[in-house]
Amino acid sequence: MESVTTALKQLFRRLRRAPLFTAITLITLAAGVGANTVVFSVLEGILLKPLPYPHSDELIGVWHNAPGINIAELNMAPSNYFIYREQNRSFVDVGLYSGDSVSITGRGEPEQVQSLVVTEGTLPLLGVVPQLGRIFNTQDAAPGTPDAVVITHGYWQHKFAGKADVIGQSLVVDGKPNQIVGVLPPGFHFLDWDDRPLLFTYKFDRNKVKLGNFSYQGLARLKPGVSMQQASNDIARMLPIVSHSFPAPDGFNPKIFEDAHIGPNLRSLKQDVIGDVGNTLWVLMGSIGMVLLIACANVANLLLVRVEGRRQEFAVRSALGASRARIAGEILLESLTLGITGSLLGLGLAYAALRILVAMAPSGLPRIDQIGIDSTVLLFTFGVSLLSSLLIASIPIFKYAGVRLSTGIREGGRALSQSREQHRARSILVVIQVAMALVLLICSGLMIRTFRALTHVDPGFSNPDQLQTFRLYVPDTLVKDDETVLQFHQQLLDKLRQIPGVTAVGLNSASPMDGNDSNDILTAEDHPINEGQVPPIRRFKFVSPGNFATLGTRLLAGRDYTWTDINQKAPLAIISENFAREYWNTPEGALGKRIRVTSNDDWRQIIGVVANFHDQGVHKEAPSTVYWPIARLNFEGQKSDINRGGSYILRSPRAGSESFLKEIRETVWSLNPNLPLYSVYTASYYYKRSMARTSFTLVMLAVAGSMALLLGVVGIYGVIAYSVLQRNREIGIRMALGAQQKVVTDMFVRYGLTLTSIGVAIGLVAAIIVMRLMSSLLFKVNPVDPVTYIAVSAGLIATAYIASYLPSRRAATVDPVDALRSE
Repeated sequence: MESVTTALKQLFRRLRRAPLFTAITLITLAAGVGANTVVFSVLEGILLKPLPYPHSDELIGVWHNAPGINIAELNMAPSNYFIYREQNRSFVDVGLYSGDSVSITGRGEPEQVQSLVVTEGTLPLLGVVPQLGRIFNTQDAAPGTPDAVVITHGYWQHKFAGKADVIGQSLVVDGKPNQIVGVLPPGFHFLDWDDRPLLFTYKFDRNKVKLGNFSYQGLARLKPGVSMQQASNDIARMLPIVSHSFPAPDGFNPKIFEDAHIGPNLRSLKQDVIGDVGNTLWVLMGSIGMVLLIACANVANLLLVRVEGRRQEFAVRSALGASRARIAGEILLESLTLGITGSLLGLGLAYAALRILVAMAPSGLPRIDQIGIDSTVLLFTFGVSLLSSLLIASIPIFKYAGVRLSTGIREGGRALSQSREQHRARSILVVIQVAMALVLLICSGLMIRTFRALTHVDPGFSNPDQLQTFRLYVPDTLVKDDETVLQFHQQLLDKLRQIPGVTAVGLNSASPMDGNDSNDILTAEDHPINEGQVPPIRRFKFVSPGNFATLGTRLLAGRDYTWTDINQKAPLAIISENFAREYWNTPEGALGKRIRVTSNDDWRQIIGVVANFHDQGVHKEAPSTVYWPIARLNFEGQKSDINRGGSYILRSPRAGSESFLKEIRETVWSLNPNLPLYSVYTASYYYKRSMARTSFTLVMLAVAGSMALLLGVVGIYGVIAYSVLQRNREIGIRMALGAQQKVVTDMFVRYGLTLTSIGVAIGLVAAIIVMRLMSSLLFKVNPVDPVTYIAVSAGLIATAYIASYLPSRRAATVDPVDALRSE
């Protein structure tokens, strides 16, 4: 212990005498370790942590596929739910859930609240125990029973001041009283959904359930010892039972469901929560890990230089009896001290960076609330610090810990300049740095190309920052008559158009890229479906006159709806360009053709064709879409149907301003003060959100690439500068014999560029391999894009030239007499 204490005192004394070396080393390690800690915190919080439910590994998401109609992911239907729950052999229980939004009145201003609708067994599946009251039971789910609601702890505190007498109170939901039966525990969070303060239960009437309606999400808990494959086989066994236990919807042939070839597509519930973000996070972890390796290479180079200055000291100590292990231990102690200290600094940087990162993370990033520095992250940081210390110590130890007395004394004298052999270790490290920096810069370059390609995709609407959207729903408890609802929509659109600055208004069942969608099969009159063939599925939207003009969606052929069309409920339709070209080759060729959903529906004439609309984000193909009028007759089995809610869209340069939103609310409430507005966003919010994950990845890779470039340049500069310093005597001899300054400078520049070129060559090969693995992150960009590869390589070589040239200029200023005298 005394010898360790003495060694530490000597170490700190040496580090104090070399403040520049100590500062650069600690900053380099802090940056590398801190960046790795940040990304690992995100990775651990999102991917590695189990879901916060008891035995969460037993929870699965119940999905299907339907290869007969080209659907890879098909949700649950009530018909499947009943059979799976009653006849399964693999599950403890099965549950359904979906999101909703309800209006709450009678407690101050009306408000629209996001809610969650579940079957009575869903919360017990997750192991939820209420703080007050109870959760849903079988009686709550029975048709005709009083409506019940469970509220979250936060809503209880906010709206009811945390009073225990909340149980039994009534909450007016969409104009109907709902009895509060329970309060959920604090910290409850349903999967990765946004806060849903109110929970309701489904009330399915089993006698009225029909096949289809796959619009519910399902989950289940496996019985102990049951594998995912066994559960899949069980689902496959029950699917024929489902199709024979319930009738087909009106107007649909039951054979459609057989020809769809519906099958099981089960996965862990955690995968449902995480989605496809895992690949992106592993790529980021790999890129930041490369930065750490580059940082270690840089510090190892610095340590090599430092140890080389002590060669004579080590030789003398070795001659006086110091063992190889003792000298190696001293070098290792120095690297461990630097590594741990740098890691502690990096941990502090990571803590600050995580707070910023969580704030700027894309809204689509799952489990964001789980990200933080916990015991696992601390253990990871400790492991990284040890690994870094061992890496930066290994080369000096192997190279100098066993230095011989004669060699050390001879090379410590003034007779010889340092040989090429003594440069080799540092040169190899620089080559590695350059290669890894090139890989990261190419990754960043391709992501920049991807982001640029995304911004050049026409989304189907223009100037999204000038499009103000909000959603509104008119419940039948407030307005029972459909015709009155239609008049309300028309009156509200007229009033909104009169707000100063508004140039156009429209009503749509969904805002651009807001995630609300409706899909169903569709038949064209002149394209009959053959026996055994399933009609293709199209995206459905329901719109008012003026919707396309408001959005800036181009009308390619025909005309838009008029209010006369809407009020008369004329059997008309407007379709997207890709649908028109698929069936009729040109937009003009689709005009006058007729389409319908079910065999009981009226045929509807196509009167217009509009440009494709990238409703799922610009990174995905525009869905083939049909735009139906907001009021219809004989549609999908309904004699008369109208959209009671939807997204109002206003075009105005005032979009997003508080004064504008205030005028919108006053306008709505002048017609009906009990209608709350919700999902109040500009279209640019949804547009940016659709590219958020790409921009997040781009920023992270750009940071990693910049750090790698900086460290690589520092490495090249350091090697050339140290080479000039060690070869002063050689330079003096060359210049004394007549060598020109340019020749001497070029010699060192050439040396730096040689190292860079080797690193670039290795990096290009590595980048080609890496980018093929990352191709799923790219959009309309070749993983081996020559423009990016050439530009990045040329830029790195040019930067390396500057990094080599600056220290090389010192060689040209060496005075031959002074150089020879100093040796």
